[in-house]
Amino acid sequence: MTTTKLGPLQVRIVGGDDGRGGGQGPIVVLMHGFGASGDDLVPLAQFLRVAQGIRFVFPEAPLPLPPEMGGFAGRMWWKIDTEELARSMASGRPRDLRKDEPEGLAESRAKVVEMLHALRDGIGRDASSLVIGGFSQGSMLACDVAFRTDEAIDGLVVLSGTHVAEIAWGEGMPKRAGLPVFQSHGTSDAMLPFGIAESLSNAMTAAGLRTSFHAFRGGHEIPMPILRELGGFLASVGR
Repeated sequence: MTTTKLGPLQVRIVGGDDGRGGGQGPIVVLMHGFGASGDDLVPLAQFLRVAQGIRFVFPEAPLPLPPEMGGFAGRMWWKIDTEELARSMASGRPRDLRKDEPEGLAESRAKVVEMLHALRDGIGRDASSLVIGGFSQGSMLACDVAFRTDEAIDGLVVLSGTHVAEIAWGEGMPKRAGLPVFQSHGTSDAMLPFGIAESLSNAMTAAGLRTSFHAFRGGHEIPMPILRELGGFLASVGR
């Protein structure tokens, strides 16, 4: 594994011809969720059945988790109201964030775009394809980059994400018509409701994106059956 700085973000790179990002294979950028450490998703590369040459880049969110939220190695792309989240989960009330424009989202989007530019100037200059995605908060950020910038991407991965910035995303989705999208969500997800994930899937499909929605019995997680399906998706995009 290679740990380095690409633009403003620290990243971990695995895979490729040498296990450290070497070669010219496809690149998959996956961003972790709220409160996770920067290396949280790195083990996924071991479980995904993909061609040996594929390279994985795992950016670390720029903001440390405050001590009162657990601190230590936890990171976040933007702050969330954890008390409101706890109340919502306790009451069973669905969290509909479609009208929300999270404070800090624009700043993190700008940092990811800088990171992608540095990635292309470095190991990605000869890559055959580039896929971006993430889990939970990281997947929302990936969607924001996809729908609010003109960055060249060949696929989008949305693992247990949700629909935010509905108007802005809706305006940007048609520009991505034809883009392959892998989306998964647990039917019992108490943190980010299944129904809102479905609405995101429907919006992307209506805008012309090639959305593949994978529902699974479970909560806010990435189960092994989903990893198997994701491996197949990445293999098809990377051809």
